Amino acid sequence: MEVISYNSPRCCNLNRRLVVKKSSSRQQVKIPLCRKHRILCTRVQFRSGSLGLPNKHHLFLKNVYHGKGSRPFKALEGFNNVDPKVLSGNYNGYVIGSEDEMGRMSETGQSVTKVLIPGLPDESNGECGARISSCFWQWKPKFNVHYEKSGAENVNSPPLLFLPGFGVGSFHYENQLKDLGREYRVWAIDFLGQGMSLPFEDPTSPSREEGITEGKDFLLGFGDKTEPWANGLVYSMDLWRDQVCHFVEEVIGEPVYIVGNSLGGFVALYFAACNPQLVKGVTLLNATPFWGFFPNPIKSPRLARIFSWSGTFPLPENVRKLTEFVWQKISDPESIADVLRQVYADHSVNVDKVFSHILETTQHPAAAASFASIMFAPQGELSFREALSRCHMNNVPICLMYGKEDPWVKPVWGRQVKKQVPEAPYYEISPAGHCPHDEVPEVVNYLLRGWIKNLESEGAVGLPLLDDMEMESIQNNITRDLEFVKEGSKKSVMVRFLGSKFSLWNLIKSSLKSRFGKLETKSP
Repeated sequence: MEVISYNSPRCCNLNRRLVVKKSSSRQQVKIPLCRKHRILCTRVQFRSGSLGLPNKHHLFLKNVYHGKGSRPFKALEGFNNVDPKVLSGNYNGYVIGSEDEMGRMSETGQSVTKVLIPGLPDESNGECGARISSCFWQWKPKFNVHYEKSGAENVNSPPLLFLPGFGVGSFHYENQLKDLGREYRVWAIDFLGQGMSLPFEDPTSPSREEGITEGKDFLLGFGDKTEPWANGLVYSMDLWRDQVCHFVEEVIGEPVYIVGNSLGGFVALYFAACNPQLVKGVTLLNATPFWGFFPNPIKSPRLARIFSWSGTFPLPENVRKLTEFVWQKISDPESIADVLRQVYADHSVNVDKVFSHILETTQHPAAAASFASIMFAPQGELSFREALSRCHMNNVPICLMYGKEDPWVKPVWGRQVKKQVPEAPYYEISPAGHCPHDEVPEVVNYLLRGWIKNLESEGAVGLPLLDDMEMESIQNNITRDLEFVKEGSKKSVMVRFLGSKFSLWNLIKSSLKSRFGKLETKSP
């Protein structure tokens, strides 16, 4: 039996409160601060369950996920008697059993090696996650950006920045902040117009229209005239790209590894394409390959002039009425729960906190108008494909991690990215949906650690799931069964690594070969 060791740092002070490139020529230098900026940080503690929500929402949550989930496994036993054999090139998993013991097959019909990986910090065993601080950074007057950070004491470790998907925020990366924050310096931000980066003040003057509906007085952004500070404000790809750029320069102060899920993946790629000097590497987690319905005024000025309004304040009267109607539908607790059921492949995953945070955000008085601005905002200056090409041209390292069961960004989108950047490692995770970092954070954190160590060592440390004996597999495809302990039970997730020789045709051929092979085996 072969064992690959993993060293997991533990919390030194158990009395702390638990809170919830590859081019060697690239210089890693400190970036001088452009100007003074205001930052306010506080320690936060996430409570389990709902966040001060009415009891009816808490009761509603209990019935959101009652469908079939992953079958529970027995707790791991007997590992104390394993004779370790350390393998060069790997560092963070255990290969357990032989191929004859596996019993699980890949899509090509071959036996799959099982690898035991670390779980999240386990308080019951004396471990604790990194302490998370909640902060606000004033980018511009009235532009207050919320972010969370951990691992500030890891001064010699690489910095990581996480960008959220649409409708969520930094809270969606709690498992990365408390786990990866034990080794790295980690930040996660809320985009302007979303999460806790919604405006504190009304971007418009109060509406003077008669007969307004009850409660509309409390909605921000529905006035008739734009306030001076919000002149030209539109919650768009270009704004978020600039927000990330200034955050890296002014708050982090050095190039980062940037990770983005869904919309955050597109923004991460867009930012890296425009600012390669600020990026050490980009990881895409089920990145959406498109955003925005209206033409960019810089890229297509003539076409953009056709549309009289493009997400600025104040909202046109017809847009206000449409927004009120649509917002009532999508901010309903049942609608939110239905979306979560779609995007999480494993319905046994506890999403109470995610549900509560999203619902809390929808109740912000500026949420509805900000949503309208986002929906009518123009596209970015670069398309997803153009941003990817520019990153490739500038030798920005890219890593791809995609949940296979995503109903929105299906695997074909990730494979198209892989085809455009063939040298980028591609990990297809199953079962996992649109948010693999929250659904299977153990797997995403394991792969992310390994990829960063591969880059930081300039290739001396192998990519995750590959060792020195499998270097040929970097050009081909391999499948591994990753196992970890979660809440006292063993969970299993299959990860497929697609090498540089990957092609859709070869994937189809291997799948057909596997199916026909099984039929021949069954026939007399």
